[in-house]
Amino acid sequence: MAERKRRWGFLIDLRKCIGCQTCEVTCKMENDVHLGVWRSWVKQVEKGEYPRVSRGFLPLLCNNCDNPICVTVCPVNANQKRPDGIVTFNPHRCVGCRYCMAACPYEVRYIHPTKRIVEKCNWCHHRVDAGLQPACVENCPTGARVFGDLLDPGSEIRRIMTQNETTVIQPEMGTKPQVYYVNYDEAVFATKRKLKWKWR
Repeated sequence: MAERKRRWGFLIDLRKCIGCQTCEVTCKMENDVHLGVWRSWVKQVEKGEYPRVSRGFLPLLCNNCDNPICVTVCPVNANQKRPDGIVTFNPHRCVGCRYCMAACPYEVRYIHPTKRIVEKCNWCHHRVDAGLQPACVENCPTGARVFGDLLDPGSEIRRIMTQNETTVIQPEMGTKPQVYYVNYDEAVFATKRKLKWKWR
């Protein structure tokens, strides 16, 4: 019997995110991410004016887009979109030209400081292929991160998306991001744009 088709998706419930940065630390440990670079991180912004001030959090990672620009611009086919939707990179083919970095509207790729190749979050596909959750999802203390099959109507991610309004970052770019947010605050993202992403 043929294996059922899957389409992986990622959801972040910002009502539950407390900005603890466990996802950042877990990601570095799981994927041996070099010091000074990140595959996943949490943007923190203070909003409002005294005395009505609050802090907002916006976890960011590769969107593993359904229409990934990074795949189309790579001159050596180092970037590939798998049938299940995860966008991978081949470290043996990458020449570090940075075309994918320039093309990505989310700026979630980085040059490895010693390997001089481009790396990014790939939703811990080595864990997913083994039937496990991505490391950041498994270790999130509040359950703010949810990973699952978007084609499975019984999956937790589909249940949450059915019951709540969700949004993606920069849908106008046409990349069809597959990271969905609940309770997304445009003010946090607007601050990111004002700072031109120089805030990690």
